[in-house]
Amino acid sequence: MRNANATTGVMMGCVLLLSAGGVSAQDWPQWRGPNRDAKATGFKAPKSWPKELTKKWKVTVGDGVATPALVGDKLYVFSRQDGKEILRCLDAAGGKELWQDKYDEPKGVTGPARQFTGPRSSPAVAEGKVITLGVQGTLSCLDAASGKMLWRKNGFEGSLPRFSPSCSPIITAGLCIVQVGGERKGGIVAYDLAGGDEKWQWTGDGTAYASPVLLTLGSAREIVAETATNIVGLDAADGKLLWKTPFAVKGRGYNAATPMVEGQTVIYSGSGRGTTAAKIEKEGDALAAKELWNNKENSVQFNTPVLKNGLVFGISADNKLFCINAKDGKTAWTAAAPGPGGRGRSGYGSIVDAGPVLFALTPAAQLIVFEPSDKEFKQLASYKVADSETHAYPVIAGNRVFVKDRDALTLWTIE
Repeated sequence: MRNANATTGVMMGCVLLLSAGGVSAQDWPQWRGPNRDAKATGFKAPKSWPKELTKKWKVTVGDGVATPALVGDKLYVFSRQDGKEILRCLDAAGGKELWQDKYDEPKGVTGPARQFTGPRSSPAVAEGKVITLGVQGTLSCLDAASGKMLWRKNGFEGSLPRFSPSCSPIITAGLCIVQVGGERKGGIVAYDLAGGDEKWQWTGDGTAYASPVLLTLGSAREIVAETATNIVGLDAADGKLLWKTPFAVKGRGYNAATPMVEGQTVIYSGSGRGTTAAKIEKEGDALAAKELWNNKENSVQFNTPVLKNGLVFGISADNKLFCINAKDGKTAWTAAAPGPGGRGRSGYGSIVDAGPVLFALTPAAQLIVFEPSDKEFKQLASYKVADSETHAYPVIAGNRVFVKDRDALTLWTIE
């Protein structure tokens, strides 16, 4: 399953900031890119789209649906092989392994999600360090240059979501913030990035499969998170609860999508509950989330939409591409994923905003290029990019497309 990650939803006025120090324009240093909004910068669309993509290299790295992190000329890939969880650092140009760190994880994933044995959580790279979260809750911090293990811990050992952790950690202002534990016993914890000491913990609700984002209003920074039964805003400095709005699961649904943020507006979605926009505003001496609209027609399950030009683009729980007007919440259009892209597991898939175009990667490994229009779905190109299912995000960097499938990582180029 994907987070909220692969296993697995942005932003205009107010920006999500990752304290990445040295992040370049084409980097993808964490879950959903530099600002956790699935926006890839520096992409220039070709005058005419090629019939096929060019395969540069393919490397077997092991099982897992975590999206790789790209920083400079290095890729950080988190996966599972031979009863171990392994973080690899690869040379982005040729796929050569530069270093690896591994630890025993013989139990792996059990229960109904055991067909996905590898990590769901994407690495976060910032301030010279890389953070990973394993399927049994092991949180690790390593030196990004050498792979030296700096600290490792498990804050809610023995308490896990039913389908294993899939929260991708966020790094900000010297803190590693992550949703850990399970639905009944869990919470959001901030660790000192340098030494791993716990700085604060919020346990007002359990955790499911989503990843948090950072909302910045003036000088105030908030962690916005989709928890087991709520959408919450916490003070990033001390973990104090600033606001909360109910978002309980219905039936056999999941809370797995990353909230989207634009200024004071938070847009969130979940299985069977449509897509909702709420404005965070003062209510007396406190903050509250005031609902602006709710689109009942389009719900996401494991993936997160993107916000572009006042429009929300996503892949619904029944495998349809959709576009919602972010001002009034009305559906602009829906379209079945064309051709072989329409097959695969329901509720998965990823969309990346690459500037002039949008890329959608379906679980059937079909990479679809389409226009960011509110008039209609207009496909520009479509490519088969793997032989097995794809649940991680495609990492778009210039004319390069890095794709993690079931057990391998491939670099494609658009030429």
